[in-house]
Amino acid sequence: MDIEPDHPSAREDQEALRRLLLKAARACGLPEPAAGLTIPPHPAAVEAVHRAQRARRTGPAGAPDRHPLPSPAAGALVPVDPEDQPHLARSLTRALARLPDRTAADGKPVTASPGRWTATERAVLADTLALLGAVWPRMLGELRTVVAQVALLDGMAIDGYTDFTVHGAVLINRRRLSPTRAGLPGPVRLAEALVHEGTHNRCNAAAVSAPFLAPAADDGAGLLATPLRADPRPLSGLFQQTVVLARCVRWYRLLAGGQAAGDRHDRLLGDLRAAVTTLEAHRSGLTGHGRRLLDQSALVASAGGGATPAAGRGHRPR
Repeated sequence: MDIEPDHPSAREDQEALRRLLLKAARACGLPEPAAGLTIPPHPAAVEAVHRAQRARRTGPAGAPDRHPLPSPAAGALVPVDPEDQPHLARSLTRALARLPDRTAADGKPVTASPGRWTATERAVLADTLALLGAVWPRMLGELRTVVAQVALLDGMAIDGYTDFTVHGAVLINRRRLSPTRAGLPGPVRLAEALVHEGTHNRCNAAAVSAPFLAPAADDGAGLLATPLRADPRPLSGLFQQTVVLARCVRWYRLLAGGQAAGDRHDRLLGDLRAAVTTLEAHRSGLTGHGRRLLDQSALVASAGGGATPAAGRGHRPR
């Protein structure tokens, strides 16, 4: 894996993960172990393997969950609604349980819930994929290899996330499909969210074959301050944030989409530089693979400059 997206190597990493999941499914006695474990995998099929493994370890006499795996997903980057997607509801429950309790100004809990796609939002997703294809086709190719389902979130608790237990899904807050008051269009914001969450999926699959962190590095580093989270994160969290930020900065440099995009680029660049500085201090905790990605991220950070040429915002380089 590199900062620059690459469809062939992404597919190799996904295939290595698929073989691992198939082996685990067979060991747990799951029927039709190949069903749903495609590229990209059906997130519910990935969850079924994880649940069967847990049942085998902790259930009565190690009895596996023998429910059939879901059929293969309909394709890549498919918008899905909450109905008939209980794996996503379970994932969200786990994500919320890891967050500190917060209350809004009205005293009500800040939370999140699964959301349905409107026809307008489906059109925004279609526009987003067309934009990615025009501006960064290599990224779109990689996303189609690692992301099967795109789900929406309502509420203020979570902006977006991925979950290795439902690998192949990205969950994104509905707000990311709307333009900002500063003028950043919805498709541009959603593209950034897909690059962000898709990169987490990419990292998770890539680490199966070639880990980024040395053994026990997370334990040795303790919890660290990171630019994208208020709560301290382990070294693995800082590492993935660094890679995500480098790719998001690259997105806005390629886009060259006006003042609002330039401002967003500059904010992300500041976060990237902070992440690189902190990660450099823990360089010894990275493998060769991880150090290479850190070096590539540092190059993106050191390039500086805005997302658009100095001659004028809104010009797209040919």
